Amino acid sequence: MSVPSGPTASFEALRLRARLNAVLRGFFAERDVVEVETPVLSRAGNTDPNVASFATRFGGHVDAGPPLRWMRTSPEFPLKRLLAAGFGDCYELGRVFRDGEAGGRHNPEFTMLEWYRVGWDHRRLAAETVALVQAALALVGRRAEVVETDYRTLYREQLGIDPMTAPDAALQAALGEVRIDPDGLGRDDWLDLLMTHRLQPANPADRILVVHDYPASQCMLARIASRDGVPVAERFELYLGALELANGYHELADGAEQRVRFERDHAVRTARGAALPAIDEALLDALDAGFPDCAGVALGVDRLMMAMLETSRIADVIAFDFARA
Repeated sequence: MSVPSGPTASFEALRLRARLNAVLRGFFAERDVVEVETPVLSRAGNTDPNVASFATRFGGHVDAGPPLRWMRTSPEFPLKRLLAAGFGDCYELGRVFRDGEAGGRHNPEFTMLEWYRVGWDHRRLAAETVALVQAALALVGRRAEVVETDYRTLYREQLGIDPMTAPDAALQAALGEVRIDPDGLGRDDWLDLLMTHRLQPANPADRILVVHDYPASQCMLARIASRDGVPVAERFELYLGALELANGYHELADGAEQRVRFERDHAVRTARGAALPAIDEALLDALDAGFPDCAGVALGVDRLMMAMLETSRIADVIAFDFARA
């Protein structure tokens, strides 16, 4: 089959990306956050049941370690190992890979910006993430209004339901005319569907929406705290218009608890018949070796470019999409 040879993005978009990369690096240089590079291939992988990883095999000498290697879906684990070693504030701007995600807003390889701030919580990091997005928007002569709220208040005010206590039937009813096959879906799935089908589309194009303190069941790698007697995950997500751009955590620093979460992920994957990426034992050791109180965030650079150019197609902001790679 013939594959078109030309790029999917315009030359103007590619030049804008180069200017954006320079702005991102300048933003962190001004704040003494150091750029680092970490491995793309690892003996451990992402256990998140909702993320599919690519894997490959090393054909060299067995003394180099296990031949099965997982391509990173994020640089999170090695960056945290640097933090545990005492490196301090750092970031990485680079390519990451996720299987099964190709389409209008997704490409199996994409660019992620991830950074960590020692001694910060998720609320302070959210404010810095807003400043970075505003700096990016300035490249195209735009600025966004900022609205910050907690997860519970957002659902109460916009949908009239309490996401922490409403029965599953009420969550399904709140989808309105959106029809979804309920087979195999749990409570967090319905909450996510309300976000993607009701709340995100309603966010104006020039509004940055920061949502913090998620249900504890969506803790991922975040700490859990209590708000008004309700356990919440100390994390935030940032949206620009209808696009989710960033996901940040007040990072969990307990290796034993993180192991429990990884093993829970494996149980879900086993039930689904999905692959079982090896648990990152080096990360767990790092968490127990003196991991600092810190917050971290991952931001999708391609998504940011899409928002800057007001396009719904990721192909418009990358040189060659998956179909032309």
